[in-house]
Amino acid sequence: MTRSKLPKRSPPPSATTSTGGVFSDTTPEPASPTVSEKGLPTSASSSPPSSNGKITASNGHGHHHPQQASGATPAGVVLLADESAKTKWANWSVRTLWTMIMIGGFFACVAAGPAFVILLVVMVQGLVYKEVISLAAVPSREKKLPWFRAMNWYFLFSTNYFFYGESLIHYFQHVVFVDAFLLPFATHHRFISFTLYVIGFVFFVANLKKGHYRFQFSQFAWTHMTLLLVVCQSHFIINNIFEGLIWFFLPCSLVIANDIWAYIFGFFWGKTPLIKLSPKKTVEGFVGGWIMTIVFGIMFATLFLRYPYMICPVKDLTSTAFSGLTCEPNPVFVPVKYYLKPWLVALVRHLGMRNHYVMIAPLQLHTVFMGCFASLIAPFGGFFASGFKRAFKIKDFGQSIPGHGGITDRMDCQFLMGLFSYMYYQSFIKTSAVTIGFVLQTAINLNGHEQLELFDHLRQYLIGQGLLDEDSCVIRPPKEAWVPLP
Repeated sequence: MTRSKLPKRSPPPSATTSTGGVFSDTTPEPASPTVSEKGLPTSASSSPPSSNGKITASNGHGHHHPQQASGATPAGVVLLADESAKTKWANWSVRTLWTMIMIGGFFACVAAGPAFVILLVVMVQGLVYKEVISLAAVPSREKKLPWFRAMNWYFLFSTNYFFYGESLIHYFQHVVFVDAFLLPFATHHRFISFTLYVIGFVFFVANLKKGHYRFQFSQFAWTHMTLLLVVCQSHFIINNIFEGLIWFFLPCSLVIANDIWAYIFGFFWGKTPLIKLSPKKTVEGFVGGWIMTIVFGIMFATLFLRYPYMICPVKDLTSTAFSGLTCEPNPVFVPVKYYLKPWLVALVRHLGMRNHYVMIAPLQLHTVFMGCFASLIAPFGGFFASGFKRAFKIKDFGQSIPGHGGITDRMDCQFLMGLFSYMYYQSFIKTSAVTIGFVLQTAINLNGHEQLELFDHLRQYLIGQGLLDEDSCVIRPPKEAWVPLP
């Protein structure tokens, strides 16, 4: 009697097999946060299969496409221009509404004054930091590490104290080095900052828990990476504000304009995928956004270089757009006469114009280079964020802005643009000049007798120039020379 071969049992319909974190079964498994072997948080998410049964993966924008071999063009990606009219215009309306709300809030903060702009940057920085750090918060709760969140926020506080303190001391030397209360904090700022950081470091080491060393050290590195990418770059954006609101407004506007026009060109004409990290991005949107960003950047520069409120360095945090500020403009804002070539003169005459020269402010030329960076390089900050989200298998960093995702999803290019703007301004635009704060800080480093001698020389000079009355300023003798009255 021979035993008949039994057929192999197939797995039940609810079973799933994982291939690189993507489930191949027709029944998607709900997303659940997990912890990787390295101790970093991951989020296992499933994607619905395509109609032909192929494995699909999320493209980071709410759409799915079949997985392709490395180097192949993603197939099955539904670009904006190819979406159904109902879906496309529904997304357009939501995205446009919240874009206008954000732009309106942005203009309102700029008009309210530099103090509100700084608060806006600090608030955005905190929200971005929270969204990125929150990716690591779930596994920390599973591992019962109660001080994990507290240490994250403490390191944010100590880092902000150092960076923002550096900015305030640099741009308000004439205030902090005169005030008797602020002087010790300004003089010993870096040592105080180092002490704050060391306290956090000691607290971290003291809370190392056996069995979780690898996880805790990976989170320590995670926190410092976030501080470097978010807080450090925000510090340069704050410095741009102090140099003049236009150096904050113009870079931000260039990124916003590029994002809007790239979306519009991709919405109507996008057919060619640009990069696999962001399959919804198209070459048409990338090039169209580049051209229109330069056009609108020159328009913004031409409009706002006429307003002292935008171009004057910030000396008073309480000023607003209606304060009537005046200052000596930086030469970059002063239009310069450029004579046209003969063939251009002939061309403009055919257009009905008789001028043989044009007036161009250097800022308008600098805006072209800044617009190129905002269009060609800054988007790679967004691609970096897209790769980051793919690594953790999440669609967006948050859902705080309908149609856009989280704050990080909108600010991923702004940080890189802010850092570039600061470096560009310091290298090509800033005029080197000795400031009152710089002289005052140098004088404070002298001893008492040297300070009195400097003061006496300066008094004699001002009297000689007719700017000071000879009897209006008398140097008091040192305390040891005082004679008590009978």
